Amino acid sequence: MTDIAVAEQTTKLIGPGRLVLVVGPSGAGKDTLINAARTLCADDPAIVFARRVVTREASAAEDNLQVTPDDFSRLEAAGDFALHWRAHGHAYGLPRGLDDDIRAGRTVVANVSRMVIDPARSAYANVVVVLITAPAEVLAARIAARARASDGSITDRVGRSVAAHPDVTISNVGDPIAHARDLLEIIRHGRPQP
Repeated sequence: MTDIAVAEQTTKLIGPGRLVLVVGPSGAGKDTLINAARTLCADDPAIVFARRVVTREASAAEDNLQVTPDDFSRLEAAGDFALHWRAHGHAYGLPRGLDDDIRAGRTVVANVSRMVIDPARSAYANVVVVLITAPAEVLAARIAARARASDGSITDRVGRSVAAHPDVTISNVGDPIAHARDLLEIIRHGRPQP
């Protein structure tokens, strides 16, 4: 069961900045493209990459803050997350500080579960959902290559289907730098540029 929540529902949507939610199946290369986009725009103070708080060990490709389940529960109870969810036996959260960045007009980029899209759209004025995907055989090969114990069954991970209703889809097959540039255009402009 997946548990999701927006920490604070208000009648006024949080803005004027943009929240770019990067979603997609395991093995799609979300972290690869996010990390490459981060490098490409490292000198742009208007773009912030949210660091997730997670109750599992981060891999080399992820920029997560690892916490114990008890610590996560304490942070959650204290209202320290802007968005949080539970999936795959772990808890994930985005620090509340991202709200300040969005209020200041910055663009915040976050790797999230597809399950938080609707709650995020209910809380933020400008949300862009980017679905990163790849063919099933590519997903399976990538999941197998990273050999992360918490991934569980590759067949289950590849076979899972959750509606994302993205604004933009990037098929991450081929040159990841080219796809990272596509992602960066979406981050900067809210949509791909011609």
